[in-house]
Amino acid sequence: MRCTFGSGPLLRLTSIFSFAYVTGLHFHVVGEGVVRIRRHGHERVYDKENYIDFRMRLLGEPGQGAVLLSPGIHSFPFKLGLPLGLPSTFLGKHGWVQYFCKAALREPNGLTHKNQQVFIVMNPIDLNLEPPIIAQPFQCEIEHRFGLNCMKSGPVICRVSLDRGGYIPGETITINATLINHSKITIKETKAALTETIQYMARGKVVQSETRELVSLRRGKVRTHDTDEWVNEQIYVPPLPPTNLRGCHLIRIQYDVYFVIQPSNLEKEVKLQLPIMMATYPFRGSEGTLRRKQGTHYPSSLPIFRPWLEEKAVN
Repeated sequence: MRCTFGSGPLLRLTSIFSFAYVTGLHFHVVGEGVVRIRRHGHERVYDKENYIDFRMRLLGEPGQGAVLLSPGIHSFPFKLGLPLGLPSTFLGKHGWVQYFCKAALREPNGLTHKNQQVFIVMNPIDLNLEPPIIAQPFQCEIEHRFGLNCMKSGPVICRVSLDRGGYIPGETITINATLINHSKITIKETKAALTETIQYMARGKVVQSETRELVSLRRGKVRTHDTDEWVNEQIYVPPLPPTNLRGCHLIRIQYDVYFVIQPSNLEKEVKLQLPIMMATYPFRGSEGTLRRKQGTHYPSSLPIFRPWLEEKAVN
């Protein structure tokens, strides 16, 4: 006897004997968020929340005898409406949001055949339904003095702007910046980077946080009394889960564009932080058509698990 899931909402039983008796076919849909942090092979922190827990019996009745199945394949189509507001599927290093269909086929002799199928949920975030300010350009500005004798050295002035505050995977972030170096120190390098920060929560507290640099652009030296201009520089947005996994209280996801100023001496680098929203539906024009930017290439794969990011954690 074998229990498998077919394409679409369909469960199949295959009887490899001439006849088979079964006492029941049980179906279970479960969705859960889990945070699990281990230290030296031992579990240190654990928390869990459930989003779906639905059970039904597809074959057999409680208290009745076994059901006789003829040889061959037996199909049991089913439908299940998912509740609104489910968090998107996500697989991370210290936690996940996962959804499963599980089936269990029981025989009179006590033997149970089990199988399960993972399915993916994407909770849509439509940029057109967010506050209008997210569609507008925004900027960040800083004035910083390097060196111990900072009163005798002029400031480094930096202004950075993004074309808007919300994006979806496949689009590009347009960056404009002006860096004016009035200091006595040469700026070794400037960098713009798209970062992802994941916070794992357990019992209402942040128990683990990790930040990854996803994409970056770099420029060279800016000498004393020189000015450097970034004009319409582009950062491509790779396949990424949406901001915050709405509906999940255990995992937070935040995206930022950082503009980093690295001095040539041993002083600490200066960072300008510009938070952005990552969504699943792009902006549309007043006529309802996509506002498609040049260079847009929407990914064909879902941003569920990205093992290539494991090497790029910066904290």
